[in-house]
Amino acid sequence: MIPIKDVAEKAGIPDEHLEFYGKYMAKIDLNIRKSLGKRKGKLILVTATNPTPAGEGKTTNSIGLSMALNSLGHNAVVTLRQPSLGPVFGVKGGAAGGGKSTVVPFEKINLLFTGDFPAITSAHNLLSAMIDNHIHHDMEPELDVRRVYWPRALDMNDRALRKVIVGLGGRFDGFPREDSFLITAASEIMAILGLSTDYEDLKKRLGNILVARTMEMKELFARDLKADSAMAVLLRDALKPNFVQTVEETPAFVHTGPFANIAHGTSSIIATDIALRLFDYVVIEAGFGADLGAEKFFNVVSRAGDLNVDAVVVVTTIRALKHHGYDNLEDGFPNLEAHMENMEKFGAPAVVALNRFPDDTEEEIACLRTFCKRKGWRMEVSEVFAKGSEGGKGLASVVVDTLENRKSDIKYTYDLEDRLQTKIEKVATNVYGSRAVEYQTGARGILKSLERRGYGKLPICIAKTQFSLSDNKGLRGRPREDVAEVMGASVSSGAGFVVVYMGDVRLMPGLPEVPAAHGMDIDEEGNITGVF
Repeated sequence: MIPIKDVAEKAGIPDEHLEFYGKYMAKIDLNIRKSLGKRKGKLILVTATNPTPAGEGKTTNSIGLSMALNSLGHNAVVTLRQPSLGPVFGVKGGAAGGGKSTVVPFEKINLLFTGDFPAITSAHNLLSAMIDNHIHHDMEPELDVRRVYWPRALDMNDRALRKVIVGLGGRFDGFPREDSFLITAASEIMAILGLSTDYEDLKKRLGNILVARTMEMKELFARDLKADSAMAVLLRDALKPNFVQTVEETPAFVHTGPFANIAHGTSSIIATDIALRLFDYVVIEAGFGADLGAEKFFNVVSRAGDLNVDAVVVVTTIRALKHHGYDNLEDGFPNLEAHMENMEKFGAPAVVALNRFPDDTEEEIACLRTFCKRKGWRMEVSEVFAKGSEGGKGLASVVVDTLENRKSDIKYTYDLEDRLQTKIEKVATNVYGSRAVEYQTGARGILKSLERRGYGKLPICIAKTQFSLSDNKGLRGRPREDVAEVMGASVSSGAGFVVVYMGDVRLMPGLPEVPAAHGMDIDEEGNITGVF
């Protein structure tokens, strides 16, 4: 690593806009935008086929692509989501890349970083505490405790907290009621932080959070509890993008961390906006498969941030294609086909990146290359994990050539004027490939209620499994006769979208039988091992 001050200087970021967190990490003051020109950069979205539980290297390839672009003489940056402690200590590991394609300091980024996640968790739970304080003191208007929508948050996988009872112990310890926890990455505060454009927008969005209903069925918002400004105070520094570097000294923004299976799944609009003003090429990652991260980037994030996607990289692996083909490589190709066709529907030129693993054979790679050529797709093998930027130059050249010779013409899956049910059905049939949509008991009524209360014109954020194009994680490949099942919906009125729940998706994950935490340690010198 070189001092982050030197990385910033090469990127054109003056010292006065840096707030240092040690020698190798910094935050960027939002006032920098006053001294920068208009957006000039091309936005390259990195997404993937449906992953296996271990992931397919989307972050690693986002980092590697940015390094390769720089090694070819271009001015590039990578913008990533922040890691959540749930996956870090669970099964998936961190979100700072791997091998010779990482952002550094690796352990610090994966473990608490600059304190953004604790700030988000605290702001979330401050609102929870103020709700229960309102109930305890019998404040007006009187809340209906059966209609308190705001849960509590924790940045850790803990299934035992999915459903809880709070307020036990007597009248001085609160009012007993049912409650729940979600993981911080699924908090509406996280989504708000990622979608806000400045402090005023942040406060407005925080104030718009729907927390409960009164006994007269009137909606109660965070601003009604006078919680919005205090929450914004806690989030002051968290709104500032984090600035670090890759192992090859390429600049990197790592900011906000919403999951893509239960939230909108990408880095912040603020970080992306600053990056587009400073760099010619901005590589941005969208979480999980393209049916989640990419779909939400186009339909939710690009609308909120007025962003254009100039090109898409769809990452896949031989192991993932075999998984979707039930151990047969060619039978897994339809999963890749579905995602590439979806990118064409969104109007963005796309290339395939095969993230190579050591046990991939030349025959398997040739088979995939033949399939892509037959479909008219450009494909490159990426070896950035093993070789750093050198292993990504081929991919970078193809991406640049695609940007120069094909223009994007972004098309949304649905119109904001569509009814909520219509939006859901358009995403399910056009993106997931579902034959139809079914609504469980009460789901239609919830959607109608949301429309009646004025939320019908918002975009939708579908929460479903990341392991399948469908909402059933057991269906591999490209399901064609699946019927999507809507279990319910809620409004994130501060974030500005309606969350639709499909299948058995959980907002609070659990730890696996053998969590990654088992392999972590620290020695007498303070050196950390086992974080991956």
